[in-house]
Amino acid sequence: MKKKNESSSKISVHPLADRVLLEPLDVEEKNASGIIIPDTVSKEKPEQGKVVAVGEGRTDENGKIIPVKVKVGDVVLFSKYGYDDVKIEGEEYYILKEENILAIIK
Repeated sequence: MKKKNESSSKISVHPLADRVLLEPLDVEEKNASGIIIPDTVSKEKPEQGKVVAVGEGRTDENGKIIPVKVKVGDVVLFSKYGYDDVKIEGEEYYILKEENILAIIK
């Protein structure tokens, strides 16, 4: 049986074009006084995930490949409704186009 953190390093899925495969991250939000706010309170916030695999990039009108700007290991914010759920080896992942990634968290 694989542990969750082991599965991401052995993924054999390769997204096509400018698609990115993400491992979803659970993030608890706290207010200034330290009270944890459940995610059910604010469903409209962007999601966070760790990049597990990336495609080679999109092709422009001249046939040139424009590489994806995120890389494996990046933690990103992405649009709440801009992804598809996929299950790989029993684990849940998201696959989305690069244009649905809002920011890289450093």
